[in-house]
Amino acid sequence: MSNGPAERQIELRLTLDESQDLEAMRALAAKKLAVPVEDLPELHVLRRAIDARGKGTRVQVLLGVGPGMPADQWALPHPRDVLLPARVVIVGSGPAGLFCAYELARHGIASRIIDRGKPVQPRRRDIALLNREGKVDADSNYCFGEGGAGTYSDGKLYTRAHKRGSVRDVLEILALHGAPTAILEDARPHIGSNRLPKVVTMLRERLEHVGVEFHFEAKLERIVVDGQGADRKVSAVELADGRSFEADAVVLATGHSARDVYQMLHEMSVVLEPKPFAMGVRVEHPQALINKIQYGRDVGHAALPSAYYRLAATIEDRGVFSFCMCPGGWIVPATTEAGAQVVNGMSLSKRDSPFANSGIVAGIEPADWQAQGFEGPLGGIHFQQQIERAAYVAGGGDLRAPATMMKDFLARRGSSVAPKSSYRPGLTATSVDEVLDCTGLRVSAHIRGGLEAFARRMPGFLSDDAVLLGVESRTSSPVRIPRRDDTLESPDVRGLYPSGEGAGYAGGIVSAALDGKRVAVALQQQLAGR
Repeated sequence: MSNGPAERQIELRLTLDESQDLEAMRALAAKKLAVPVEDLPELHVLRRAIDARGKGTRVQVLLGVGPGMPADQWALPHPRDVLLPARVVIVGSGPAGLFCAYELARHGIASRIIDRGKPVQPRRRDIALLNREGKVDADSNYCFGEGGAGTYSDGKLYTRAHKRGSVRDVLEILALHGAPTAILEDARPHIGSNRLPKVVTMLRERLEHVGVEFHFEAKLERIVVDGQGADRKVSAVELADGRSFEADAVVLATGHSARDVYQMLHEMSVVLEPKPFAMGVRVEHPQALINKIQYGRDVGHAALPSAYYRLAATIEDRGVFSFCMCPGGWIVPATTEAGAQVVNGMSLSKRDSPFANSGIVAGIEPADWQAQGFEGPLGGIHFQQQIERAAYVAGGGDLRAPATMMKDFLARRGSSVAPKSSYRPGLTATSVDEVLDCTGLRVSAHIRGGLEAFARRMPGFLSDDAVLLGVESRTSSPVRIPRRDDTLESPDVRGLYPSGEGAGYAGGIVSAALDGKRVAVALQQQLAGR
């Protein structure tokens, strides 16, 4: 017997049936490498991706020849006991905050995480009240609490941020703490809102075990700064409950909806910049329809999951695109303020809801809201708030979502009836045009043009059953907190480290985790220098 081929990575094109048959994979791999099947070492699947471009009839599988890395070799080095006392305060326990603390613990640096929200389990009860009774806890909801906005809104791990750090390291850390190992193979990895809370809890318990502190229901009230002018430096944080913690460094990982933090920074004379974001609606279809459109004659094949789509168009020089598409998912109320209506999407791990939903949003530039009279670095937030409050009024209160059938929306009219929906607080049939355009900016015209383009690309997308819910306004923050390129500190206050989505440097779980790790490395270098 020959020594066989050297270890390498190859790519195989498989039919749906072949993708379920290991022997068929081996035969195809041997043929591609021009070796006998019996000389082929063990195959290890590195990446799987359904090829929707082939009308849903083929599966791409990236295969490496040789055994996979054992789990005890994932995500090295592991966190080690930290050297107390903690002189780093991390504000927010979302992915940026958690992974910042994790990376610091790899270097033995202690940190203290404070979060305005609650741990996973009591947060779950507040979210249940939000869905069932429309009661908004401003500090415990889909955006705030242990794990951040991603914990109860899907757990999608797909990212294009591969140049920002090791995506594989982030995925291995999650897999080590209870995420399904399939995330290491899937081209579009996903944990699910039913599994992610356990992963977040295990991550926290791992960090607590090595000495990292966590404080929940600990809302940041003030960052204490010593010095004047260019010599200003953080020295402590004060909490709303009267406690305070000394700090050599404060990492702001507060997420895209912590509007009071932006206001606090503005009052501290920390420079803030307006930043583009996207706004629109969430569209919902029967999942069976999306499966049929995407998979064609292969619909129903056991190898095919609930179908996904990704769409984009340029309408009058403005980008319109699908956002956070949730196959087999649910639409949820994502507001953090009473009297405001916001929607988002999520899926459970099995993605077995009868509905598919996605944000359909248009790019909004600072010049857009400034032209409507929303001035200053916080003008984008005030623009968001006006539309969210209009959506609440149009829905009739209790977090009912204003809804318009897609065909009515394209015909520029409101709807008189609303269909069955995954959105538990309920729908109110009305005109979402009036909500989107309440500030004077013609958002609805661009959304309409995008939907017409998408319907041409996906015949059947314009369906009698498709409905639009308002509003999808928290795609990202309309504010960026500038930081230095070398140290990643705020140029206005030494020791202040903006990070993640809320600071304007990430756009999802993985990219936020990568940014948190990056800040930790910069912070470690600064502390070592001092």
